[in-house]
Amino acid sequence: MKKEYWDVSDEKVIEKTGHNIDHWIKILTDFDAKNKKSNDAVAHLQNEHNVPRYWARTMTTLFLKSA
Repeated sequence: MKKEYWDVSDEKVIEKTGHNIDHWIKILTDFDAKNKKSNDAVAHLQNEHNVPRYWARTMTTLFLKSA
C-alpha cells in the first residue's frame, strides 16, 4: 500500500468522522488497540463511535503504523 494512502489531513478526518486524528488516536489508545487484532479496533470504532468502515480502517491503520 502506498504511504500516501494513509497520509490523511485533520480536515478530511473531521469532515468524514466529526473529530480530528488526535481524538481517534486517544480512543484507540484507550481501547488498547496496539494489543488487539486490528479488526477488533475497526469494529470498536464502527460500533461504539459510529465511524464509517473506511475511516475506521484508516484511523486504525494510521494508529498501528505510528505505535
